[in-house]
Amino acid sequence: MVTATVREWHDEEGWGVLDSPETPGGCWGHFSHIQVKGFRTLSPGQQVDLQWEAPGFKQDGYSYRAVNIVPRPA
Repeated sequence: MVTATVREWHDEEGWGVLDSPETPGGCWGHFSHIQVKGFRTLSPGQQVDLQWEAPGFKQDGYSYRAVNIVPRPA
């Protein structure tokens, strides 16, 4: 896993974009990827631990897709 920062999160749709050095251009994530029971939303600027799928997968124009998102303690 790598540390990433939430760029944007759309609460109403349950998805957003996360940035890390290993995912140039951003990584698409969905609330179902958040590995904390009951979490459905993240905040812009929030730090998370991120596991992603390699390029080649396209979702909403992003080449990377989160498979695990773990919110970091503030």
